[in-house]
Amino acid sequence: MSDNDSNQNKDEFLQAAEQKQSNLISELIGFMSENKKWWLSPIIVVLLLVGLLLIAGGSGLAPFIYTLF
Repeated sequence: MSDNDSNQNKDEFLQAAEQKQSNLISELIGFMSENKKWWLSPIIVVLLLVGLLLIAGGSGLAPFIYTLF
């Protein structure tokens, strides 16, 4: 490995480190659009709603949620 290759690798590493960090949602949307996995979106939405329902069930909102079902 020559000195030129190591400098190039170091420059690439520094450029990658300086890029803006993306969040989980943008990573997920980017994954789904790049790989054409749009069928995952309803599954993710339902899992999020169930998670919110579980969190709300353990809070003060529980009596109001139980009246809905």
